[in-house]
Amino acid sequence: MIKGLRSGRESAYDQLFKEFYQPLSVFANSYVHDLETAKEIVQDLFVHLYEKRKTLVITTSIKSYLYQSVRNRCLNQIKHQQVQKMHHDRMKPEQNFSENLEDKIRETELEHMIFKVVDQLPPQCRRIFNMSRVSGLSNGEIAEQLEISKRTVETQISNALKVLREKLDY
Repeated sequence: MIKGLRSGRESAYDQLFKEFYQPLSVFANSYVHDLETAKEIVQDLFVHLYEKRKTLVITTSIKSYLYQSVRNRCLNQIKHQQVQKMHHDRMKPEQNFSENLEDKIRETELEHMIFKVVDQLPPQCRRIFNMSRVSGLSNGEIAEQLEISKRTVETQISNALKVLREKLDY
């Protein structure tokens, strides 16, 4: 049958199609759970076989080759659907878009005000506050890097927070 396919004999191709189309479609459906998609996968495989008939290399039985090819195509289809779903979910418009936008604007404005207040802090206080809140360093790490006491770090952070509360009315 493989020789018949390679030589382009339509009778070999027709026989292969008649013998395997339906069982391969059922097999594909067990993976993709959609009969139309399963049939499309099997049809694409037969088109591929016909187009590549002269260069076709089959090292197993034709039956094994067909089932393995359908399985691989089904797995590719499933991956493709998962990627599409992931992209679709990302692109899905948010239901509360205007509320989220307003929240984002308020958040951005608050961050801007915080940065303005922090920029007005004395240099040492500003540096310690940024090391703590922006860089995420512990009080001990800050004290060690700046060669000051841990208590000084705590006091400077406390002063910075006090100024922020006052300026931002919190």
